[in-house]
Amino acid sequence: MRLVLGSDHAGFEAKEKAKKWLQSEGHEVADFGCHGPDPVDYPDVSQLVGEAVARGEFERGVLFDGFGGAVCLAANKVRGVRAVCAYDIVSARFAMAHEDANVVCLGGKTHGELAHKEILKAFLETSFEGGRHEKRLAKVAAIEAKYSR
Repeated sequence: MRLVLGSDHAGFEAKEKAKKWLQSEGHEVADFGCHGPDPVDYPDVSQLVGEAVARGEFERGVLFDGFGGAVCLAANKVRGVRAVCAYDIVSARFAMAHEDANVVCLGGKTHGELAHKEILKAFLETSFEGGRHEKRLAKVAAIEAKYSR
């Protein structure tokens, strides 16, 4: 799978570990930063990742910050992005099965490397169920369209 990763400084270490693991699992991974522990503004990286996913350049995106919420907030401002925070295997599966999420957001300070691997595995191996969820996602898209310029 073609994936794009990004983080702010609080998620940098977790992103680096996840990147190595994802590559070892055979995924093609692009890293949009940050590239070190110096402070970085999460909206900048979230926007880059979100736009690349929305354009279809990558199948899915993975964003890290301290707890996952800030990058999620910013990524969801990009039209066509369905970013969710995943805190365990169940939330990662539901994010895909029900919301057809295309970006998952994780906390570099809230979970360790093993948990990140399990959450990412669930997110990447789960498919969208469609059906009743399609109607709901259409409503979400209508809200997005109403408030987009």
